[in-house]
Amino acid sequence: MRNFVKFGLMCLFMPAAALAAEASKIASTYSDVLSANILTEEQCRELKMGSYLGVAAASANPPHFIHLCYKPPSGPIKTKLALVGKGLTFDRFLIRVFYVLSGGYNIKTGPGCSIETMKVDMGGSAAVFGAAKALGQIKPPGVEVHFIVASCENMISGTGMRPGDIVTASNGKTIEVNNTDAEGRLTLADALVYACNQGVEKIVDLATLTGACVVALGPSIAGVFTPSDDLAKEVLEASEVSGEKFWRMPLEESYWESMKSGVADMVNTGGRQGGAINAALFLKQFVDEKVQWLHIDMAGPVLNDKKHVATGFGISTLVEWVLKNSC
Repeated sequence: MRNFVKFGLMCLFMPAAALAAEASKIASTYSDVLSANILTEEQCRELKMGSYLGVAAASANPPHFIHLCYKPPSGPIKTKLALVGKGLTFDRFLIRVFYVLSGGYNIKTGPGCSIETMKVDMGGSAAVFGAAKALGQIKPPGVEVHFIVASCENMISGTGMRPGDIVTASNGKTIEVNNTDAEGRLTLADALVYACNQGVEKIVDLATLTGACVVALGPSIAGVFTPSDDLAKEVLEASEVSGEKFWRMPLEESYWESMKSGVADMVNTGGRQGGAINAALFLKQFVDEKVQWLHIDMAGPVLNDKKHVATGFGISTLVEWVLKNSC
C-alpha cells in the first residue's frame, strides 16, 4: 500500500479503474471474508451522487465507486463499522509545456503547488484498502466492516465544474462550489452518505484533505475531528498501540457561519482561517446524527518528504481500532 501511494496510479487510460482493480484483487484474495462491489458512473447517478459526480465530470476516465465488505467467517455480528477513504487518483493538467496543479478551474501554479506529490491524494483510500487486506488475513470475529472509496480524477474540460456551480449530494443537500480545488470533500460527502446507508454504527474517514492541517500540526501528526468523545477515545487509544501520531482538533460549530451560502445549503470552502476545521464541519453535514463519526486529516504524515516515500500512515491504527471493536 505504501508503494501504491508513492508511485501513484500511472495507468495510461483509467487511474480510478486501477484503484478499483487493486481493491477487487484484495477481495478476491480473501474471498472467504471479503466481497467487492464496484459501482459504475450510471449506478452512482441513480443514487443521486451529484457531489461526487460533479468532481468526476471533467475527466475522460470514468469514476469508480468502490465498496468492499468484510464479514467474519462464522459467528454473530455485534458491531458494524465503516472506513471511508479519499480516492482522488491524481490532479494534473497540461498547459503548453508545463504542469500545474489542476484542482479543476481553480488552478494553482508556482512554488508550493506540489504537483509532483499529488499521487498521494489517494492516501486515504490506500490506508482503507491496506486495512481491508490486513483484516482479511486476521479475520476478526463479531464485526462487519465496510470499506468505501469514491474514486475519480479532478481535471479540466468543457464538461467540468465551474466556480459558482451548485451540486446536490445524495442526502439532498445542495453545495455551492466556490473552489473546485476543494474537491476531496465533495467526493467524501456522497461516500459518507453511502456509508450511513449501510446501517453502520461508527464511521472513520481518512483524507489528505487540507494544507491547513499540515500548517497546524506539521508533517508527522494527523488531525482528528469528531463530535464523539467516546469515538475519539477509541481511535486515540488504538493509535497509542500502533505508534502513529494523532492530535484531536476542535470542531468549532461557530465557524460554520463562514460555510453558509446565499444560493445553496452551504459552500464547499470557507475563509483561509481554520481551514481544516471548516473542512471537517463540511463533512459532518453528510453523516447521520445517529452514527458516530470521526474524520482524520492525514495530509501531513501520508508522505515522508525527506525520503520521498509513502508512509502507509493510518493502516495500523485502523486495524487496531477494528480489532478493539470485535472484542
